[in-house]
Amino acid sequence: MWSRLKPWLKGVIVLATAALCLYLTLPIQSKIKLGLDLQGGVRVLLQLHTSPEVPKITSDIQSQVVFVLQNRVNGLGVSEPVISPVGSDRILVELPNVKNPDEAVQTLKDVAKLDFKIMPPAVYERAEKDKKYADDPNGAYKDSGPIVYAGADLKSAASGTDQAGRPDILFSTKKPADFAKLTQANIGKLLATFLDKKYVQAATIQSTISTDGEITGTFTLDQTVTIANELNAGALPVAVTVIENDTVGPILGKVDLEKSMWASMVGLGLVLIFMIAVYRLPGLLADFALVLYVLMLLGLLAGVKAVLTLPGIAGFVLSIGMAVDANVLIFERIKEELWSGKTLRASVQIGFRRAFSAVFDSHVTTIVGAGVLFMLGTGTVKGFAYTLFWGTIFSLVTAVFVTRYFMDLVVDNDIVKSHKAYGA
Repeated sequence: MWSRLKPWLKGVIVLATAALCLYLTLPIQSKIKLGLDLQGGVRVLLQLHTSPEVPKITSDIQSQVVFVLQNRVNGLGVSEPVISPVGSDRILVELPNVKNPDEAVQTLKDVAKLDFKIMPPAVYERAEKDKKYADDPNGAYKDSGPIVYAGADLKSAASGTDQAGRPDILFSTKKPADFAKLTQANIGKLLATFLDKKYVQAATIQSTISTDGEITGTFTLDQTVTIANELNAGALPVAVTVIENDTVGPILGKVDLEKSMWASMVGLGLVLIFMIAVYRLPGLLADFALVLYVLMLLGLLAGVKAVLTLPGIAGFVLSIGMAVDANVLIFERIKEELWSGKTLRASVQIGFRRAFSAVFDSHVTTIVGAGVLFMLGTGTVKGFAYTLFWGTIFSLVTAVFVTRYFMDLVVDNDIVKSHKAYGA
């Protein structure tokens, strides 16, 4: 189909592609997102655990965990977080430019399940004196009887202060009538609060409470902010543990970015020079196609708002090598045809046709391998696979179609006739 298009239409398509990619990419500082290894942040891999209530981790459970974590991370004020399922029972969380990594990790793994129970006076006295008993799910939590109101029924929570100026947690209920009925029926009794089955505090119900209430305890201000955020986000349906925790400082990320960009530019520059030195005019035309290839890949990354990581840059550079390899195969075939005595126009046509199968096969095998890596890999492996996959596709397109267009433009219009200009 491409060969049947008129030369002027091919030129329009090439120019339009370049213009679109420039529009998507510029300004590059704001269009290309950088991964944690290039700008600093926290990468956490969470393991989801079963329980008697949840005997199996399903895709729905994973989705619930992702939803709750997204709400929690938004409460932390982290911009552009990446939260994605891994396998059947894990969650990968990437938080760029997080200010307090330890607090962020703690927020991610807290279950934040709030329960209200009517606590017997004897249990209250023991819980106030014995912290181990208060924190044990089989201690104060078990001895206090059934749950009379759940945190899931709260409308909102916020950090505040009590009458003495101490940090506490203010809350409002979704079902004021139910809470009013509960408190009215238990006036004079102790209403205990448990967070993740750990005793927080208990207060005597002195009057009917319907809409608003407060949770007091020995909290710091940061703790009340964190707990309120978790309550607003909701409780995790299952317990999670951190099995990987990587923190990259912004300075280290900046150094890695500078070095990788320099390496990429030097590598690309050497490739451009090599192509001109060895293949002369075809090499120069291939360099033009290679520049378009770079613009296409950058335009894709900016257009789909992909995150560029250090391994992603490695995949980018490797796919440049694939693009050059395709041109090398084609140009060597053209030289062989010229040496056999064929005309310049015939050599170009036959060279591209005979080199196509080798170029296509080598690219397809790389595309398949990169696709498998992307589907089965995790974390930074996906970044490498993504840029390698699309970079190889774009290198095939530019080598077979764009470079061919430039070559036909020069040969068909007899712009350069000397065989020496084509490396023969």
